[in-house]
Amino acid sequence: MKQWADEDKISLYYFDESGFSTASSVPYAWQPKGRTLEIPCFHSQRLNVLGFVSRDSRSFFHTVEGRVKTEQVAGAFDLFAAHYGDGYAVHKKPCVVIIDNASMHTSRAFLARRDDWMAQGVVLHYLPPYSPELNLIEIVWRKIKYEWLPLSCYASYGTLKQAVLDILSKFGDEYRVTFV
Repeated sequence: MKQWADEDKISLYYFDESGFSTASSVPYAWQPKGRTLEIPCFHSQRLNVLGFVSRDSRSFFHTVEGRVKTEQVAGAFDLFAAHYGDGYAVHKKPCVVIIDNASMHTSRAFLARRDDWMAQGVVLHYLPPYSPELNLIEIVWRKIKYEWLPLSCYASYGTLKQAVLDILSKFGDEYRVTFV
């Protein structure tokens, strides 16, 4: 599929969800000897980002506060397909979306909408089970959480949400991932 995308026969996107809350996800940090760095940590709302990312850093993000279920994922696909479908009506180049096998991606309600998305040029391609390393959007989530979010944004849910939205709005310009 990568070759087809490189030959401009298809558009290729990777889809997944990731959550952000004030319970920071900093696995380790360097600190001066004898000085302990502390990060405020408390439970807050959760900002979930449902994202579509291409190898050339084109992106489409949809945010949900609170739990993500089939309805929210299907809603994000509806929005993406409508967005992509505008161009598809002209160029007729299909868009393949790489997706994992999470239960909300394989539910009857989700799969019932495949034909609608296909009519707008969006086709699903499922990864083999237990292979997140094949979903390139995982790299984007890791960059956001471990590199791009400043520690200061964890002071409150509001500052965290604003920082995440800022990164998402600048993804592809100020924030880029070079996929090999």
